Amino acid sequence: MNINNETAEWIRLAGMDIATAHHMFETLTPKPLEIVCFHSQQAAEKMLKSFLVSQGIEPPKTHDMQVLLEMCIEIDGSFDEIYEEAIMLTNYAVRFRYPAELGITELDTKKALENADKIMLFVKKHY
Repeated sequence: MNINNETAEWIRLAGMDIATAHHMFETLTPKPLEIVCFHSQQAAEKMLKSFLVSQGIEPPKTHDMQVLLEMCIEIDGSFDEIYEEAIMLTNYAVRFRYPAELGITELDTKKALENADKIMLFVKKHY
């Protein structure tokens, strides 16, 4: 396991994002669907960045999950297993920062949480 201080900080931040997302989804009424999706994406993004940092790579300043995932795949091809989940989350990084007619459903939000959880567990097994 290659967990240095910087990697641990990325993991800590990702953990706060996913905990916040779950808490808001499970306790608030009405459910803040957009914010839950945003924090789900942020958790997954930070976990991918934590993996890159653990490998001695400075992660790019991007919210594009495909870019981050492709960098991870170059190091460990098994990251291809979480490709669909990561791509699905990409739009949630910026989509909800501005008012718009978004049409997000509770089912979309549950899927975002599931995808973020899957990515977090997957990455934790690859340090």
